[in-house]
Amino acid sequence: MFPFISRNKTPETPEPAPAPAKAAAAPHPLDGVTGGAFSAATSGERAAKVREWLATNPGAEQLQEVFKELSARDKGAAKAIRERMEEMRRAKGQEAIAAEWAEKAEKLLGASKLNIADALAWQRDAAKAGAPLSREPLAALKIQLADRIKTIEDLQHRVQVQREAAVLLAQRVEVLSTKSYKDAQAAQAALATDVQHWQDQAAVLEGDASWGSVEARYPSMLDASKSQLLLVWDAFQSALKQTLAAAEDAQAPLPTVPVWADEIRAGRGLPTEVEQAAARAAAAKPAADPQEAKRAKHAVQEALKALQAHTAEGHGKGASSAAQQLRAALKQHGKLIDQDLESQVNTALIAAGELEGWQRWSADKVREELLAKAQGLLARPEGQELGGRKLQEALRQLREDWKKADQSGPTNHALWKKFDEACNAAYKHVEVWLSKVREEGAKHRAEREALIAELKGWVEAHKPSTDWKRIQRDLFQFGDRWRASGHVGEKAYAELQEAWKTALHEASAPLHAAQKQSIARREAMVAQAVELAAAPNLNIDAVRELQRQWQTEAQSVPMDRRHEQKLWDAFRKPLDEAFARKTQQRERVQHQLSARDQAVLDASKALEAANHSGDAAQIQAALDVLQQALQAQQAPVAAEPVAAAPKAAAPEAVAADAAAVDAAAPVDAEQPAEPAAQEGADAEAAAAPAPAPTPVAPKPVIAQRSGDDRPGMRRDAPAAAGRPGKPGGDRRDSRDGRDSRGPRSDRGQERRGGDDRFGRGERMDRAPREDRGPRLGDAAFRAQRDAVEHAQAALRKLATQAHGQALTQMMDAWSKRDAALLPQAQDLGRLASGSRNSWSQAIAAPAAGDGREAMLRLEMAAEVPTPAEHINARRALQLQLLTRRNDPSPQETWQQDVAKVLATSSDEASARRLQNALKALLKK
Repeated sequence: MFPFISRNKTPETPEPAPAPAKAAAAPHPLDGVTGGAFSAATSGERAAKVREWLATNPGAEQLQEVFKELSARDKGAAKAIRERMEEMRRAKGQEAIAAEWAEKAEKLLGASKLNIADALAWQRDAAKAGAPLSREPLAALKIQLADRIKTIEDLQHRVQVQREAAVLLAQRVEVLSTKSYKDAQAAQAALATDVQHWQDQAAVLEGDASWGSVEARYPSMLDASKSQLLLVWDAFQSALKQTLAAAEDAQAPLPTVPVWADEIRAGRGLPTEVEQAAARAAAAKPAADPQEAKRAKHAVQEALKALQAHTAEGHGKGASSAAQQLRAALKQHGKLIDQDLESQVNTALIAAGELEGWQRWSADKVREELLAKAQGLLARPEGQELGGRKLQEALRQLREDWKKADQSGPTNHALWKKFDEACNAAYKHVEVWLSKVREEGAKHRAEREALIAELKGWVEAHKPSTDWKRIQRDLFQFGDRWRASGHVGEKAYAELQEAWKTALHEASAPLHAAQKQSIARREAMVAQAVELAAAPNLNIDAVRELQRQWQTEAQSVPMDRRHEQKLWDAFRKPLDEAFARKTQQRERVQHQLSARDQAVLDASKALEAANHSGDAAQIQAALDVLQQALQAQQAPVAAEPVAAAPKAAAPEAVAADAAAVDAAAPVDAEQPAEPAAQEGADAEAAAAPAPAPTPVAPKPVIAQRSGDDRPGMRRDAPAAAGRPGKPGGDRRDSRDGRDSRGPRSDRGQERRGGDDRFGRGERMDRAPREDRGPRLGDAAFRAQRDAVEHAQAALRKLATQAHGQALTQMMDAWSKRDAALLPQAQDLGRLASGSRNSWSQAIAAPAAGDGREAMLRLEMAAEVPTPAEHINARRALQLQLLTRRNDPSPQETWQQDVAKVLATSSDEASARRLQNALKALLKK
């Protein structure tokens, strides 16, 4: 027996003591420096701590250390530190620039002579170099330079003012010399004060500290004004002193001033100078013959009238010649004319002299401008030189303007010599250009003559040819080559143009004759079309045969597009009108829509609404609904009551007749408006009068499809009800898919006999087709056809837009080297597995390598053009690929080549080339 023991075999152990609390995490070493930025609980608090720390202006080393640690934790908070570091780097760079430009400014200010242009250039160049002109010390230096410039400009302005003041003082002295000497004596004191004040101001200007920086012409201007004023003032003082002495002493000599001398003579009781001269002239003048005096007066008056006329009209040269003639007449007959006529002659000569001086001055101004233009023809900046023709025209115009200037005033031989030398120097370049033009003209003339000879040889070689399309194409090519030929002289071009027109007329004569005959045949066909359209019953076979003849004629003989279009419109119009009448008749029979037509119309409208929405999923859903409506079948025709057969006989006959008419219009790929004729052919059956409704027995079942016998389909599966394939058949206006409703009526066979003239006898005996359900109405058929076409176009457009956006995102990811921006594989198109991963890795890696060969392989694979600068490289690569027969082609390795290109650096030209290549490759 076992002793009773406790069931708990584990020894009693004391209750464990509670574990001590987890020690707090150690603070970051930089947490104390930044004021607790690293221990902040949220990103906002961390950014606030960083801003507070940056307000203390920490050093660059601390900034770098904190940024390194903080950027790994919170990039948003580290952004402010990065901006401060970049600002410090910019400030450091600007300090170096500021020191450099400050040194240049100090050199300018320390120079004894400051050039205003250099000071202005310093400010402009410093701003271009990015120097901080708004900060010290550049701001203070800029202000100092501006003050110096202002001081120098003020000195120059004051010099000009002093010059004008000197001129005014000299004019005051001259005015006093024409008045009484007593007035001059009264004004002498005030005038002496003004002259002394002028001299003091001139001395102040010369003693200014910035006087050495003034332009060289201003000191010489001030010296000339000073010397002229002092000379006039000294002469005035000496003449006034002599006049006062002569007024007090009768024995003293008279002054040199005529007015003052006459005043002294009048005071002494002596005759004046004018009176003495008149007395001498009267005493020396002998008595003249009255007849001779009359002739002398008449001759002088005629010369005077001629001079006054030229002076009034402003003719400089004419006035000069007339003045010479008047002087000669006055020299010959001056002793025989009276005092009044002599005064008139003197007045006219003075006016002519003023006009001549003015004309000479204005003509010299014009000549100086022409000389400057002539000298500037060869002194134009680089890249703005005039071409040969423009230089020749400019020289011709300058010489014409010089001739006009010579006509308006006397010639200036010195200026003419300079002008002629400048024109001759420029004309040397014109001669070089003219020699080049002559060489090119001779070459172009030889090319045109060779082209004319080639055209004549072509005429001889193609005389028996009747391929009018090729002949017209060759003639167009000859015309293009003639127009693209180079420039020749006007005379040579007139000769060559006459020979060209003759050769071209001879070459195009057979084509023109064939076109005239074709026009006659087409007009006959137009008349035949009018006759067919006017018939009460439209003959479809005749219409088809006439359309075939028209197409044959249009394809054999080309014509001018506008003329051919007019003939085609005239041919088509009567047939379209006839077909329109038949269509209206058929529509009147089928005016009521069936339930299936109404369903198709509703589905078509819903699809059109989805097309306008621009949503691909909505468009596809509406398209599926339309397809279901088209495939829906009504109750079989055989299930209808037999009693209803007589009522449906007439519409059935009309529909069968319409099915026969639908095959009337042939396919016209050449003419632009054939669909109207084809659509009209669909309505021919409605024009035939419907037979009287008679009871029609149900059609016997001749054949029945037990399965789907189309290629690739299961034969044991039942064939899909309704019409297969795309609604509307293969062509836009084809109705074969909806007009074939079983065996054709025997009326067509009876009308055409056993074998019609188109060789379709065997096809008339083919087995009847299965019943494909009721025929769609014209409105429903056109509505569903247009809606489907619009939906397919909208889907293609949306797919193209999505593909273009994906490529744009891909180029953006490459330029930023951010693999996260790369679109997904399904957005890019058809890609092999792993291609997008390799592209993403290439973008994420640093740019390296050379992708020029890979880019050329991509362009070769996509069959897109290569830029002109890379054409030679592409040709060389193609030659290398010809020698590597076992290497894969660019079409096989284009995805790897894209990865190689993405691994390189991105630029605008490479991105454009890659995008063009991928547009083509991703669609294959």
